[in-house]
Amino acid sequence: MTLSTQLWEANQDLAQACLQHPFVQGIGDGSLAQHKFAYYVGQDAFFLESFARAYSVAAAKAPNWHGFATFHALAGGVLAELQLHQNYAHQWGVDLTTVEPGMATRRYTDFLLATAWSADVGLTAAAMSPCMRLYAYLGEQLASNGIPNHRYTNWIETYSSADFAPLAQQLENVVNNYAKADNSTHTTYRYAMLCEYDFFQAAWMI
Repeated sequence: MTLSTQLWEANQDLAQACLQHPFVQGIGDGSLAQHKFAYYVGQDAFFLESFARAYSVAAAKAPNWHGFATFHALAGGVLAELQLHQNYAHQWGVDLTTVEPGMATRRYTDFLLATAWSADVGLTAAAMSPCMRLYAYLGEQLASNGIPNHRYTNWIETYSSADFAPLAQQLENVVNNYAKADNSTHTTYRYAMLCEYDFFQAAWMI
C-alpha cells in the first residue's frame, strides 16, 4: 500500500465527517443557503491563492526537474479552479478583491505556507494532498447517482470531473516519492484534514 493511500485510509473518519457535513450535503442537493455558499466562495478563493503560492515554494525546493514541473502543473490547475470561483463571484455579486479571511481560513493558509517554507517537499505535499483528494472524493460521491441540476451543479461537475482526479493523483505521487512514512507526515496530513472540516463548518455557521 502506498503512503498516500495509508494516509487517506487513516483519516476516513474525517473524510466521512466532511461528506456528511450539512454544508456539503447542501451543495449536493442544492438546498444550501446562497449566502453561505457566497461566503465560502470568497474564503476559498483566498485559500486557493495561498495554495498556489505553496505550490510555487515547493517547486523552487524540488530536488529534481520532475518534481519542479509537477508542482508547476498543479499550480496551473489551481488557477483554473480560481476561474470557477470568479464566475461564481460575478454571478452572485461577491467582490473577491475585498475578501477578508476568516479564522478557519487563516489558520489553514498559515499552516500550508509555513509548511511550504520550513519543510521539505514531501511534507509540503502531505499538507496539501488532503484538499485535493478530499474534493475529488466529495465530487465523486455527490455525483454518484448522476449530477443533479441546481445552482451548485458546476461545483459538483468540477470536482467529479475526469480532469480533477488526476491532479489529486499527481500530488499523491509526490507524497509517495518524497514524503517519509513517519509521525510528522501522519500528523501533518491529519491536521490538514481537520482544517478542511473546520473550513466547511465556518461557512455553515455564517
